[in-house]
Amino acid sequence: MLYIHHATFHTPNIRFTDAALILQDGQIKKIGTSSELFCPPDAQSIDAHGSIIAPGLIDLQLNGAFGDDFTAHPETIWRVAEKLPRFGVTSFLPTLITAPLERYDAARHVLKNRPQNFRGAEPLGLHVEGPFLNPQKKGAHNPAYLRAPNSDEVKHWSRANGVWLVTLAPELPNALALVEELATQGIIVSMGHTMATIEEADAGYSAGIRYATHLFNAMPPLDHRAPNAPGAALANPEWVAGVIPDGIHVHPTLVKTIWLAKGTNVNLVTDAMAALGMPPGIYELNDFEVVVSEREARLQNGTLAGSILPLDQAVRNFIQYTDCSLSEALQTVTTTPAELLNIQSERGNIAEGMIADLVMLDENLNVKMTIARGEIVYEA
Repeated sequence: MLYIHHATFHTPNIRFTDAALILQDGQIKKIGTSSELFCPPDAQSIDAHGSIIAPGLIDLQLNGAFGDDFTAHPETIWRVAEKLPRFGVTSFLPTLITAPLERYDAARHVLKNRPQNFRGAEPLGLHVEGPFLNPQKKGAHNPAYLRAPNSDEVKHWSRANGVWLVTLAPELPNALALVEELATQGIIVSMGHTMATIEEADAGYSAGIRYATHLFNAMPPLDHRAPNAPGAALANPEWVAGVIPDGIHVHPTLVKTIWLAKGTNVNLVTDAMAALGMPPGIYELNDFEVVVSEREARLQNGTLAGSILPLDQAVRNFIQYTDCSLSEALQTVTTTPAELLNIQSERGNIAEGMIADLVMLDENLNVKMTIARGEIVYEA
């Protein structure tokens, strides 16, 4: 049991000063003021004076970290998950890029075999980014593995079987039928790595697409006479837009433009790859070598190959780029992804009865402590 007191709570909805809460059995049991809610005799007391307590961060697109790549080595998902709390992350979607179909099945099997006494960020389910992508916007995906949409090949994919989000190109033949099939299986379907016109993108939305993977990246440009896929995502208030705010994938001014257009339906992601948390060098992204500097990750031909952006830094960058408030920035990595995934009753906020996933930040928004399921899993 944990007792946290003298904290300033920041959620997307409220700012609560001199707050206290009791965490027990993996849940938030009680919330009150420090003067009214006292420490139970058997609880560990944490004085959070001068610190911010926020909901644990949720990353919907993470390809790997700490030297491990999920597509090449799905068995590393849990090992990476143990270390992610240093960035304030308490849950995430392990992301596999375009690969042979059996690789996704191997990753689903890994998720089903939770290590005994695991402590770390929860891998909720897979984000399968491919293989139904447009070859013209393949990015750092191996074109040898790209496939035409075929519902029969993935009829076993479902949320219950561990696939939570699928990125595809809606303009491909038979893509809309696949979108409808995946959506009926409880999977969030996203538009990405696409050459879709605005009409094709809107047709994808009508079929069930609700998310845009790394908006503006691996898409046709936004043109004043041909808005294309980015225009569709920006104009539709129901469409949640994934954004990588590292200052490289999308210019900071355009990040602010996305924020002004989308508001609460912006979702910050890292799209981080194996080099996250590691020094510069050569790392893998599936079967490609990636050259990583202090700021970015690129294939030998210069193509961007994910990022090395931690999610807590994404929040700090977003505030700098947009001048939004901390509460507004937090929403992009807490309640917005939780609502998209339909887990808002369990994660993404601070309320009694919710899973006790929390992050403690200092005045500069650096991570001091991360709590997952009521346990301290990281301390700076």
